[in-house]
Amino acid sequence: MTTHVETVCQLVLRKPVVHVNIDVDVEELVQDKRGLATYGQIKDYVLEHTGLKVSSLYIAQVKQKCGIIERQNYNKPKSEDARQPQCPPEKEKAIMEALKHFGMI
Repeated sequence: MTTHVETVCQLVLRKPVVHVNIDVDVEELVQDKRGLATYGQIKDYVLEHTGLKVSSLYIAQVKQKCGIIERQNYNKPKSEDARQPQCPPEKEKAIMEALKHFGMI
């Protein structure tokens, strides 16, 4: 009638029966990721190559013009006549260049 419990276990070292060899082709992994750039990567590319800072809104507008499907936005404006700033042409050109670089268009 004690208040503690003692546990006994036996550890056994066994040799593995089967080895699995896996060949990984790095080139194939890189090609699969082509066309999946994040907004942060696009912003960094545009800033590095053109010196322009672009917002996620501008990137989304350009992607929409190109027909790239985006996820549904649940943060919709409360009023129907809400206005959004439109992407300036020089920033649109820079974003298009970034999308081409990442293989998205």
